[in-house]
Amino acid sequence: MGERDFLRDFPLLNNKVNDIAYLDNGATTQKPESVIQAICGYYGGCNANPHRGAYALSVKATDIYENARAKVAGFIKARRPEEIIFTKNATEALNLVAYSYGLAQVEQGDEIVLTISEHHSNLVPWQFVARTKGATLKYIYLEEDGNLSQEDIATKITERTKIVAVTQVSNVLGLKNDVQDIVKKAHSVGAVAVVDGSQSVAHMQVDVQALGADFFAFSGHKMLSPMGIGVLYGRHEILDHMQPFLFGGDMIEYVEEQETSYADVPARFEAGTQNVGGAAGLAAAIDYLERIGFDRIEAIEKDLLDYALPRLREMPFIELYGCDSKRDNKTGIITFNVKDVHPHDVATILDSQGVAVRAGHHCAQPLMKYLGQNATCRASFYLYNTRADIDRWLEALGKVRRIMHLE
Repeated sequence: MGERDFLRDFPLLNNKVNDIAYLDNGATTQKPESVIQAICGYYGGCNANPHRGAYALSVKATDIYENARAKVAGFIKARRPEEIIFTKNATEALNLVAYSYGLAQVEQGDEIVLTISEHHSNLVPWQFVARTKGATLKYIYLEEDGNLSQEDIATKITERTKIVAVTQVSNVLGLKNDVQDIVKKAHSVGAVAVVDGSQSVAHMQVDVQALGADFFAFSGHKMLSPMGIGVLYGRHEILDHMQPFLFGGDMIEYVEEQETSYADVPARFEAGTQNVGGAAGLAAAIDYLERIGFDRIEAIEKDLLDYALPRLREMPFIELYGCDSKRDNKTGIITFNVKDVHPHDVATILDSQGVAVRAGHHCAQPLMKYLGQNATCRASFYLYNTRADIDRWLEALGKVRRIMHLE
């Protein structure tokens, strides 16, 4: 596998001023030139408000926006473009489900089942729904190797369960969950399944119909597109019976002095002027990923994992989390700590050596507490990373304890 195969496509990484090993792709990815040009092309050549004008420029903006919707539908194998709702990120998408579906469907005494591995975006909204409606939150915990407890899945999803919310890939442990089986279990008791795909869609082929997901959310900026554009997929027969959670322009059918009727799905959930430039960038990102192919992306990340993990295990001062799975479900995320050094100090020292990693609780404080940690460091890989980046990271790790005068 060639070193830095895709580096030329990424202006930030191809700039000698930014001489870094960028290993924080779980937080956000860099943007290829084709995505940047798609955004600039929209704003420089056809900027207008979609759905509102009969003039040519507005029609063109509408075409860009709706073609992006159709492209997303094809990308995740949705049945129809109308099942795709544009949001500003996965957080907003999951809140939309909580407000428009959860508050309407969950009643006192019902149960909502989450996993302890959830990002706050797929946890805090369900706390709100449970508290507001008098429902009970239940958690699926982990096996010793970091995978979800099969016993908990079997016993905690019951006839009282209304919603099961699960991440497809943990943003901390980097483990892929068997979402299809969890969804089947949820459906067997009449529950709806909400899947957070933020850490999966950029790294593997997703088929929402094969998963059986009722809702599936992700952010564009984690898959090469700009910040400010996200996606909620929902099964049309569910979306069609949901009330909107934002009100205003473009989501209405008729407005009278005392009453309003709402537009059909998906416009009902897209109040106000939308991020058309972001949608154009998302469409370009999908084109880029599909040109490369997920087989190649997964092979690149596996090569980096196989290269890094054995060497990390040889470092006695490194503690690893989620790296001992008994299944072949580890993705390109390595979460670690350096013994006796705070993760923020580790990240700062690595930064001084030109290595960018994440440090903190990763918006997953319940999981951190479950693991017995206040914070960890996280290195997350993507298609433009190379073994040279790994070498630089590991070399910098070797200096951390010396810089902190611990050896």
